Amino acid sequence: MRQSWWKILTIALLLYTLIAGLLMDVPRLPILNETIRALHFHVTMWFGMILMLIVSVFYSIKYLRTNDIKNDDMAIEFAGAAILFGVLGIVTGMLWAKFTWGDYWSGDPKQNAAAIGILMYFAYLILRNSLTDTQQRARIGAIYNIFAFAAFIPLIFVLPRLTDSLHPGNGGNPGFNAYDLDSKLRMVFYPAIIGWTLLGSWIATVRVRMRRVERVLDDRMINS
Repeated sequence: MRQSWWKILTIALLLYTLIAGLLMDVPRLPILNETIRALHFHVTMWFGMILMLIVSVFYSIKYLRTNDIKNDDMAIEFAGAAILFGVLGIVTGMLWAKFTWGDYWSGDPKQNAAAIGILMYFAYLILRNSLTDTQQRARIGAIYNIFAFAAFIPLIFVLPRLTDSLHPGNGGNPGFNAYDLDSKLRMVFYPAIIGWTLLGSWIATVRVRMRRVERVLDDRMINS
């Protein structure tokens, strides 16, 4: 039970996010209206994705310093969980865009940058799978992961702000703070970030254990 407290917290936070995010009163803002509820899913999933990518990069750096394959396990699985949440973030963002901008994909700079960023990480997975040597795969993957993250952050946070954009907070459009992100939204927004991040960590740690069990079984088969 002591080791499972954070899993229980994850379930509780996500249940709260789903129920409160869909049923609690929200500010009636022009154009957004009820669609502002997507804030608790689209935006918070991307926050969780960024946090998981930071963890992934940390373990990539740690692998390059130690050559311990266990660090590579953590790096790849946290990156994989981050990619999952990135894709979910794009899908929920498209649904939100349909109701607020009139189309699922309008070629908005933020949308395009997000898609490019996710494709960069798909390339990371493809690169790793194309290499057969374990240490070479881990080493090259770690270097790619670090540089991909260094390119990803300015791609989605800096470049869209330099161009015209429909996205709140970009291209002269006010962000949600300017709309008065009131206490009702904050009561769900912050727990949702924690909940999605913990869920991603849960997925990643389960995948890490599976990866290590598979490695042990493969070693036994080779030795036998």
